[in-house]
Amino acid sequence: MPDLKDNIQYLKGVGPAFAKKFAKLGITTVRDLLFHYPRRYVDYTKPYAVAEAPYDVDCCVKAEVLQKEPARRIKGGRVLTRVLAADDTGTLVLSWFNAPYVAEHLEPGKSYYFEGRIGGALTRREILHPAIRTEAEVARSPLVPVYPSTEGLPSGRIAKVVAGALDAAADLPEPLPPELLTRYRMPPRAQAIRAIHAPHSPEEMAAARRRLIFEELYILQLGIFLLRGHGRRKTGAPMHPVDLTPFWRSLPYAPTGAQRRATEEICHDLCGQVPMNRLLQGDVGSGKTLVAAAAIWHAAQNGWQSAMLAPTELLARQHAANLADRLEPFGVNVTLLVGGMKAAERRVALAAIADGRAGLVVGTHAVLTDAVQFKNLGLAIVDEQHRFGVRQRGILAGKANSPHLLVMSATPIPRTLGLLLYGDLDISVLDELPPGRKPIRTWFITGRKRRDMYGFLEKQIALGHQVYIVCPAIEDNELDAGIQSVKSYYEKVACPLLPGHRVGLLHGKLKPREKDEVMQAFKAGELDVLVSTTVIEVGVDVPNATVMVIENAERFGLSALHQLRGRVGRGAADSCCILISDNESEGVRKRLSFLCHTQDGFAVARYDLETRGPGDFFGEAQHGLPTLRVANLVQDTRTLTVAQQEAKVLLAADPSLAAPEHRLLADEVERLFASAVGTMN
Repeated sequence: MPDLKDNIQYLKGVGPAFAKKFAKLGITTVRDLLFHYPRRYVDYTKPYAVAEAPYDVDCCVKAEVLQKEPARRIKGGRVLTRVLAADDTGTLVLSWFNAPYVAEHLEPGKSYYFEGRIGGALTRREILHPAIRTEAEVARSPLVPVYPSTEGLPSGRIAKVVAGALDAAADLPEPLPPELLTRYRMPPRAQAIRAIHAPHSPEEMAAARRRLIFEELYILQLGIFLLRGHGRRKTGAPMHPVDLTPFWRSLPYAPTGAQRRATEEICHDLCGQVPMNRLLQGDVGSGKTLVAAAAIWHAAQNGWQSAMLAPTELLARQHAANLADRLEPFGVNVTLLVGGMKAAERRVALAAIADGRAGLVVGTHAVLTDAVQFKNLGLAIVDEQHRFGVRQRGILAGKANSPHLLVMSATPIPRTLGLLLYGDLDISVLDELPPGRKPIRTWFITGRKRRDMYGFLEKQIALGHQVYIVCPAIEDNELDAGIQSVKSYYEKVACPLLPGHRVGLLHGKLKPREKDEVMQAFKAGELDVLVSTTVIEVGVDVPNATVMVIENAERFGLSALHQLRGRVGRGAADSCCILISDNESEGVRKRLSFLCHTQDGFAVARYDLETRGPGDFFGEAQHGLPTLRVANLVQDTRTLTVAQQEAKVLLAADPSLAAPEHRLLADEVERLFASAVGTMN
């Protein structure tokens, strides 16, 4: 029997070459393999009748083989093998290319189960390269798992390797307390792991999933509470109430009611006995930075330093400049700390931070290094929190004795889900846009209209406005020829169709200083058009930019599209967003049309969560939470609520999971959160 710690390459059917492919899926040991759960199952217990099989969908059909046609060579030198099958409702044509051997074991007059994507007409369906199973095989294993796979490593091969390793599940330790298993009638972990990979019935599979979903969400909630440690200690930065009237009067405009309300909530927390742990959510352009400025001003009046962490050097510089305008008239010195600074500048900044002259430090991950020592940090602020991991927020908070923490996000999360995700993090919402912000008209077109669109761009540039054009990829990919890449688009589309205009190129592979120079040139009006990847999603304000063009819009979640759309509409002129997609899927067209008819970021977020799920909604590993293998944050909110309640009960009795009986749970928390790596743009 294989050992849980064994390298995957020593399992039957793997070897060094396939081990490298498994590694792409994060699988290097037998234990990793057992926790690589199926993403769905082919249910052979409920086959479709031929005529009822849904068109262009993967499904299972049961039919009797009528005849086998001789293999024949067709155009291009390929060998075509066809088998005719049928039931009482219609005929099914089964075809294979260059695989004449697959039909050899099929017997005319005998029924088989065929699984694949359905094509053809209503009464004469077709399946190309179907999977075949006999009635005896279905009786032994009615549900066949389909695994997340990678190029050169199909689901079928993964399934065979998993089958050879399932005995090792018996060695998996049980992390959940026995009373939880009893209370919620859950199977032991080893039994659940075996059942999720090789269920004997839909009921057994459902019970296994329910247990593993609970386990994952329970460990997630324990980790969130442990990392924050909120409420178990007094704040190290006690503050008293301050009259904010002088700050509000210094502004050139009146704050919105939502900004005042959020500021009051934050300042109330700052004067509390425990450290503030608050999430400030606001749609694109709702004025989160002003609320942060008010909180920093409040902290400064109490004699405390503040720090603001931004995901990009460009955004850090913008925040530093804007906050200096707001705060330095009150004597709050704003110090910038970013990776691109010269050594002498950095030494001056570090000294000001250490001796307290820096009332506010604005920077990138450079603020997290050991060299940065604050004199009296009282308020830590993380902007665009989904770009940072939980640990990075913890490092910032760890630079003082229990400081207050404010995290800000322009990715609206429905309140209920936000409360569950962020545990005991309080939530403030900015649900009003400042006066003067105009709605951004949004259109959805196909690539056939691209030349007409460029005529519209010419007119906008002639009026003195600027244009963003966003592509999903940096370089061309032969395997995905329909995807626009910024490098190719810049050379072959944008520059030729906008002759005589100043077109810039921006993407993630440029050096930070190069990115900074391009963006500064665009902001200064030295470029008319910026062809870019989504590095502009978290961004610098360019009030003169009035058009956002997004190529291959189907490749982005609605929340990402909404974020990109928010890069324009920041000045006095009318602005618009143009979504381009040639994808003919009804679902894609419905999604993009939805965005054309709403400006509400929370409505967009709800729709995105419901239609695409949390993985696409939050972005790949950018929400600061661990990657979940089986739980779904949208569908499993009821289980998430129960898991959160049980986690609170356990931590009330054992705040650091130090008891011997909780050692395995503590290990699982550590293992899960080892994957929670936030990314920087």
